[in-house]
Amino acid sequence: MSLRPIERSKLRLIAGKCYFTSKRYLYWIFGGVKFSKKKSNTLLPYIQFAHQTPLIRQLKNVDMYLQYNKIINLKIATARLNKIIVRPGETFSYWKLVGKPTRRKGYKDGMVLFLGSFKSGVGGGLCQLSNLIYWMTIHTPLTVVERYRHSYDVFPDSNRTQPFGSGATCVYNYRDLMIKNETNEPYQLYIEIEQEYLYGEWRSVSKPIYEYEVYEKEHKIQPEFWGGYTRHNILYRNKYDLEGNLIGHEYITENHAIMMYAPFLEEGRYNN
Repeated sequence: MSLRPIERSKLRLIAGKCYFTSKRYLYWIFGGVKFSKKKSNTLLPYIQFAHQTPLIRQLKNVDMYLQYNKIINLKIATARLNKIIVRPGETFSYWKLVGKPTRRKGYKDGMVLFLGSFKSGVGGGLCQLSNLIYWMTIHTPLTVVERYRHSYDVFPDSNRTQPFGSGATCVYNYRDLMIKNETNEPYQLYIEIEQEYLYGEWRSVSKPIYEYEVYEKEHKIQPEFWGGYTRHNILYRNKYDLEGNLIGHEYITENHAIMMYAPFLEEGRYNN
């Protein structure tokens, strides 16, 4: 698959955003999906998977105030998601639960990736939360029914502990992360902001009966005819029983992105 940067006018970008936003509102109302919306202050007893990510990263040319503002934004969003119950047959929608980030709700300017670069924007930084939820989900029996990957790889890998393309970008409201519970048991999302980390868990009513190992195959960085580089891989997971026996291989997703930095400076393989 060959990628190439596409330039669009400001008018087309605005029109496209209005179109897709309106289309998503209609889908929420008339799409026939049973969305999760109820919380429980009582945590379900068993952790299916847990993960944490650092709140602050050193990113080249990014003002630190954007990262401090990101933490404020994350606190507001996690309050909307924390302890949500996803019952069998229900679908978790990141944006339907979080809502539109606005200044009136307390959101600050954070870093927003935009057309291969970055800028400040209200609610910036919330992709860290959707990234965390997606990574946890692919280590559970829950089913990801909608997820997007950034079209651009903006920053070189820095202490990467997960495969390239293992996150989920989010743009209100049409680039959503949606997760369906096709199991026979309820699941509960637990999220909290710790001193240095964003921490999360998927919990349920029974002990986990499988363990999952996510890995990449066919990772490659290749030059393109238009002068830049692109990056590709395919994510899979191994499924094990609790005795450590491999019982299956499962395809997760395929990733393609335009690189916005010279790959010979830092390719940065993950070490999971």
